[in-house]
Formats: sequence, structure tokens, C-alpha cells
Amino acid sequence: MNENELLSVLQEHGQAHIYEAYKKLDEAGKEKLAAQIARIDWSIVEKACPAGASCPSRGQDAPAQERGKLKPLSALEVSEIEKNKEKYEETGLAAIRAGKVGAVLLAGGQGTRLGSDGPKGKYNIGLTKEMFIFERLIRNLQDVTDKAGCFVPLYVMTSDKNNDETIAFFEEKDYFGYPKEFVRFFRQEMAPSVDYSGKLYMEAPDSLSLSPNGNGGWFYSMAVTGILEDVKARGVEWLNCFAVDNVLQRIADPVFVGATIDSGCVSGAKVVRKADPEEKIGVLCLEDGKPSIVEYYEMTEEIINSRNADGELSYNFGVILNYLFRVDQLEEISDQKMTVHVVEKKIPYIGEDGALIKPEAPNGYKFELLILDMVHMFENCLSYEVVRDYEFAPIKNKTGVDSVESARALLQKNGVEL
Repeated sequence: MNENELLSVLQEHGQAHIYEAYKKLDEAGKEKLAAQIARIDWSIVEKACPAGASCPSRGQDAPAQERGKLKPLSALEVSEIEKNKEKYEETGLAAIRAGKVGAVLLAGGQGTRLGSDGPKGKYNIGLTKEMFIFERLIRNLQDVTDKAGCFVPLYVMTSDKNNDETIAFFEEKDYFGYPKEFVRFFRQEMAPSVDYSGKLYMEAPDSLSLSPNGNGGWFYSMAVTGILEDVKARGVEWLNCFAVDNVLQRIADPVFVGATIDSGCVSGAKVVRKADPEEKIGVLCLEDGKPSIVEYYEMTEEIINSRNADGELSYNFGVILNYLFRVDQLEEISDQKMTVHVVEKKIPYIGEDGALIKPEAPNGYKFELLILDMVHMFENCLSYEVVRDYEFAPIKNKTGVDSVESARALLQKNGVEL
């Protein structure tokens, strides 16, 4: 993109202030900023204009997203899984041994809420010895690979903010004993941040304010970084996608893999039974006949309290961000536009004097793609129940609910020495 093209694009989208900043840079700075601008999806930025505003690049308000017709989705419950565990496990282990299963770790976040500036996976949860989140996840994966007698390809999604530090940490720890040749890193795509008028923020004189584009952008990021070619070259047919913060989760779980294959479904989701009707957890259900996830803040009182004839909650199974997707189906849906979520945030930015300002209140919008919307793009999904105390120990806070404290207690309950 030459300078005239850059100016034209910025003027077209009402972002002339970025060109003013661009003109002050040296050649290296200009090249960096121009490259960031060239990657912007302007259709996403346009969604940020507040209701009633007339935005430079769009003269109408963004339509509100409406939900389709919702119905409960029953799960393959723990009791049924136990009855068929041997069959499911054999099917899953056969797929793993045939090289058909890979794992995708979503690790683009920082440990800010835990009081750490580094990658969240670097956080030490040990009490009497070092035990890092990344290490615990690798150990969980090794439980499976030891049983299968072979290794599962692990694809680790980082972000611009933590990529180098994450890779250096894995190198320093010798990949926690996992073979280096089975681990590949790739960066998540970034999205710009804007103020309430849709104007792009800058976080440095030569850089836009960018943030990871949400957990729903993982497969697109695999494709644009070339990592998908490795998936295909290895013959991987299923990808188990999971978040970095659940230190108890089973990864490439052969029983889950086998049950999903046996069901004939093209995707699967691990779920837990809700602790109570008001629990703040997204619920797996059907929307217009296809699998979908309704977030707790979207649920009406009727949905929250709806019960089956046996007295159980109708919408009873919450997702834990551990999914299994067929690769060929992921490729089929990759050309479809996903819902972009506009999220109000506190966004650091540089002022007119070039100083970095860290706001104390929300001051603009970030844009996110969510994996829950990806689930709805599949024709079907096996809802697979797991026991909360054995597979769900998320670390989102330092203390209290879903914290380092609660995760440590659950790990110790499961016999893990900390």
C-alpha cells in the first residue's frame, strides 16, 4: 500500500487522524503502521458506531442480533458414558493412534487478573514446588499420549503480546517433556480498537491499538499463518480446541473423541451440569434446529427456570470451552461470516502529546469473534457431560470463585501434588 492509497483508505473510513500520525514517522515506523492498516477489516470497525450516530463509513445503525427459536438440547450423560466407556475409549484411541486427532490450546491471553504481566499459562499455581498452568495442561495431555503410546500434535495459539515470551518459556522448560516436533505455535489475528465515535485508537506513535480478535478466530488464524497446512500434512481429521485456564480438563480425551465419532456428529462439546439455575455459564441448546450456546446474560427468566417432567432444568448443561471439531467441516464453514461482538472496554491510548493514557473507565470498543458462534455454524454437536469436580477448574481470578485458590483445591482433590 503506497502513501496515496493509504491516505485514500483512511479518508474513506473517516480516519484522517491516523494519516497525520503516519506523516510524523520515520520509514520503519511508516512501514509498520501501513502494514497494520492494510490488514484492517473495515466491515468490523463499522459495527462500533453507537446507536443514533452517523459514522463516516456507514450511515445506518448496526442491526441488533436476534436469537432464533431456542429449544433444550439433551446431553450424553455421565451414567450413559460410563456404560459405554470401554467402547468409546477404544474408538478414540484408535483415532489418536492413526494420527487423526490434534489439539489446539488457546493461549493468547495475559495473566493480568492474576497479578501477572506475562502469558497466563506461565502463572505458577504450585504451593510447595513450581507448577505452571502450561505444565499442568501438558501433563493432562500426557495422560492420554501415555495410554495411546503415541503423541498428539499440539497447536498453541499465542498473540502479538505474548508470542515470543510463550515460545521462550516452552524452550526454557524443555516443553515440559513433550516432544518439540509435536508442538507448533501460531499467532492470533489482531483487531483494532476504537473510541465511541468509531475513530481508531493508537497505542504508540507507530502502532494502532490492537487486541486479539477473540477465541472464535482460532481456525482462521491457523489458516492465515500456514499452520493449517501442518494439520493437513499430518492427516489430522479432528481438532480438540480448549482454553488455557482450565487446569483439570482432559485434552484429546479418547472417550470424548470416541463418543463423538460413534454419535455421527461433526462436533462435540464438553458440558457440566449447572450448579444452580442462576449460574453464570453459557448453556448448550438448539437454535432453529442447530446447536447453539446461549450466554447467561441472554437467558430469560422463563429459560432459566424451565424444567423437564422429571424436575431437572431444561437448559441444564453449561459449556466449559472444550470442543471437538471435524477439520473438513471447519474448512466448509471458514468462508462464512461470523458474528462480530462489539465489547466496551478500557483502552490505553496515546494522547495528542504522545503520552500513553490509561483510562480508569471504559472509553471505547474492541471487537471479538466467539467460539460459541462457531458451534452454531455446525449441523450438529454432541453434548458430552463431564463431572465438574474432575474436569472443571477454571482460573479466572486470584481469589474466590473460579480462582487460583479454588483450582488448587480441586487439583488436590484429584490427587495432584502442588
